[in-house]
Amino acid sequence: LWLGMVVPKRNAKRAVTRTLLKRRIRAAIDSAAATLPAGLWVVRLRTPFARTEFISAASERLSGIVAAELSTLMAAAAGRTAR
Repeated sequence: LWLGMVVPKRNAKRAVTRTLLKRRIRAAIDSAAATLPAGLWVVRLRTPFARTEFISAASERLSGIVAAELSTLMAAAAGRTAR
């Protein structure tokens, strides 16, 4: 698998947040690699993360929300390719 990630600065203002999001994306792809066919996969952050809502980039709440969203996304991607 080839992986591309787009985490725009306008959606995640702090570099530490963007870096942690990229790490989560890589971990999600690694765990779903067996169910995804070989090819180029691009994951793009479309919804911003508000600094006021998520004070710390490494907060458990942010990690949980990101992990849940990525697991849903990987399950949907695996379901589409299984057809």
